[in-house]
Amino acid sequence: MITVSGLTKKYGDRTVVDDVSFTLEPGTVTGFLGPNGAGKTTTMRMMTGLVAPSRGSAMVDGRLYVELPNPGAVIGTLLDASAVHPGRTGRTHLRLLAQTIGVSVGRVDDVLDLVGLTDAAHRRIAGYSLGMRQRLGIAGALLAEPPVLVFDEPANGLDPEGIRWMRDLLRSHAARGGTVLLSSHLLGEVEHTVDRLLVIGNGRIVADASVAELLGAEGTAVRAVDPAALALSLEAAGFHVQHGADGGLVAPGTDPSQVGAVAAAAGLTLVDLRPVQRGIEDLFFQLTTVA
Repeated sequence: MITVSGLTKKYGDRTVVDDVSFTLEPGTVTGFLGPNGAGKTTTMRMMTGLVAPSRGSAMVDGRLYVELPNPGAVIGTLLDASAVHPGRTGRTHLRLLAQTIGVSVGRVDDVLDLVGLTDAAHRRIAGYSLGMRQRLGIAGALLAEPPVLVFDEPANGLDPEGIRWMRDLLRSHAARGGTVLLSSHLLGEVEHTVDRLLVIGNGRIVADASVAELLGAEGTAVRAVDPAALALSLEAAGFHVQHGADGGLVAPGTDPSQVGAVAAAAGLTLVDLRPVQRGIEDLFFQLTTVA
């Protein structure tokens, strides 16, 4: 478990991260969202010992990252895919990293295969595309099979197939009891990958809850054989009704059971009845604009 308590970072008079606290539980993928400059990367760098906090702490099973005997075996990180020597080959880079964290060099070929870089392993990193560098960074993070993964924008440069691969990788890691913190600007992908959302704005956490809780239903979408009669019945029952261009109706502030009950009482036949949920993009802008 990772416990972040009151993390704060100041540069002179400017506060970049302001009293940030949260916990990361095993078996979950947590999305870390926020606009550029909100403090996401600084928070992740403080968690992994790359930036010294002005105040607060990030504990990994009760210990600071820098106190871990072999941090790479506990937390696999991808914070900057470009932070590699361009003159080395992919395999050489991973071999050196494996030696540093005490992993058998035989593991290198395993992770190269896992991330789809076996055929490019002998090539110099300078010739890698951005997506290939991202895969190499993920391979490095997975070398020691750590229980915790902390990834900052890992989907940058990945094609749709690569993004799906990464999603399956992270979900599988969590299913095995691992812990994942994922920062990304691909909001739609985050919505399909994570269990929980942390949203940061102006250096402070503005939301911390499950995806289902934060995106909860905002009303009911319904279609009926006689939409005009249904609209009249809903309005008579005190519900506001919005008419869609396709003939469907939306009743804000209701749940499907309420709308279904009105239709049943009026003897009306429904052909569609479902909750309307706001998307993660709407939530993101609502929370970060307020922040």
